Amino acid sequence: MRRGLVAFLVVGTMLLAGCTSAAPPADPPADTPDASQPGTYSTINAVQAKQMMDAASPYALVDVRTAQEYNQEHIDGAMLIPDTEISARAGSDLPDKQMPIIVYCRSGVRAAGAAQALADMGYTQVYTMGGILDWPYDTVTG
Repeated sequence: MRRGLVAFLVVGTMLLAGCTSAAPPADPPADTPDASQPGTYSTINAVQAKQMMDAASPYALVDVRTAQEYNQEHIDGAMLIPDTEISARAGSDLPDKQMPIIVYCRSGVRAAGAAQALADMGYTQVYTMGGILDWPYDTVTG
């Protein structure tokens, strides 16, 4: 009888634990590049990007889409540096190479290229959060 009760409690506890929602990981997955290594950037998700943005430390949020895409919808506080201009404008628009930089585009492809270009230029904390399509939070127009 006791064994049956213990087994019931163990199984019940496991089932209840499986029903709880897990918090998103605090760190990027282990298979992403380490942004602290020269010439690398890290991939984060929208939740992680929002957490970084909500933190008190300064950061740069860079939208690498076209001006037309940016004006239709963008994340509040994002600066527009189209991916085709990132190499030419990064030095003047992003003078602090140690500040965290979060890069995004529409789906993530242009952001990855821009993030790699920034990392290659010596920026040490570059993160790509993919695209605005994955952004579940408010956006602005104009």
